[in-house]
Amino acid sequence: MAKSINIVKNPQRELTERESEILRQIVQFYILKATPIGSRALSKFIEDEFKLSPATLRNVMSDLEELEYINHPHTSAGRVPTDKGYRYYVDTITKIEKLNKKEILTVQDTLIQENIESVFKNASKILGMLSKYLGVVQFPNIRELLVQKIELIHLSGSKILVVVALESNIVRTVTIEAAFDTEIEMLDHISRYINERISGKSLSYIRENFNDIISDFNLKNIPLVRLFTDSVDQIFSRERHKERVVITGTQNLLNYPEFEDLNSVKGVIELVENEDVIIHLLEQFEDISGVKVLIGKEMNHEVLQGYSLIKSSYKIGTLTGSIGLIGPKRMNYSKMIALVQCVSDILSNSN
Repeated sequence: MAKSINIVKNPQRELTERESEILRQIVQFYILKATPIGSRALSKFIEDEFKLSPATLRNVMSDLEELEYINHPHTSAGRVPTDKGYRYYVDTITKIEKLNKKEILTVQDTLIQENIESVFKNASKILGMLSKYLGVVQFPNIRELLVQKIELIHLSGSKILVVVALESNIVRTVTIEAAFDTEIEMLDHISRYINERISGKSLSYIRENFNDIISDFNLKNIPLVRLFTDSVDQIFSRERHKERVVITGTQNLLNYPEFEDLNSVKGVIELVENEDVIIHLLEQFEDISGVKVLIGKEMNHEVLQGYSLIKSSYKIGTLTGSIGLIGPKRMNYSKMIALVQCVSDILSNSN
């Protein structure tokens, strides 16, 4: 299903048709070359489509600079796009580039996994591999996921493996340890009783109401049942925070000229190590449908001012989460939007 691109409009004077096209050409040229663009080089770059002299281009570029779509980096004679320039470029994309058949098959093959948690990790890898940027996948919040059944498996004299089968083929396992030996028959009896009462209920409901759920259990005071009751938070809790996001492709960013200096490299490392930043960024826009593009300062974080984020959401059963890629602002937005949209669509249809 096709997804819309969310557009953020900036109040501004309308650009003329010529200014708009030249700005788009400047952004495209800078995406290719990563060096400040002078009027003479731009004239040669666009000569097949526009016969404009360097002098004419200098005048237009001066107007675009006054409108803050481009600027001079340091003392260079050339110009580079500003965040506002990139935003205009993204907002005026009229045609999203399609992935080729090989790329689509690569995504499909990568995301065919029986273990849904492996699917999330592989989605991050494929985003990083095909984009050459940073692939990010936020694990879904499983608090409201429905429990199908639990199994209590005897591991040793005092260890019990609790297997919680959730919808969307997600399985959680927790090992609890007793200070006494356990009997297999009692484990089976407890499993049957609990399953009759929790099947079809959400993790959060079970966690909050477990004592009421087993209130009529005539064996609830035996040590094994008390142990299970005392372990409810551990068994039915939401995902641990460190499991909520997977980020791959750090080495990809280090290959771009934007990140050659030590401060930029440090920023990349901080970005990857601080998952809270990524989670907060993704969760700000959880309810937005379609593909969302954030550029530089729009992400409201100092470390991210040199980056752009392209993100979308996915839905597997009742699970929802976010995926995206992070790279330099000088990226092929049309192709990257298509990639994020493709992975999101295939991920959503993988179950």
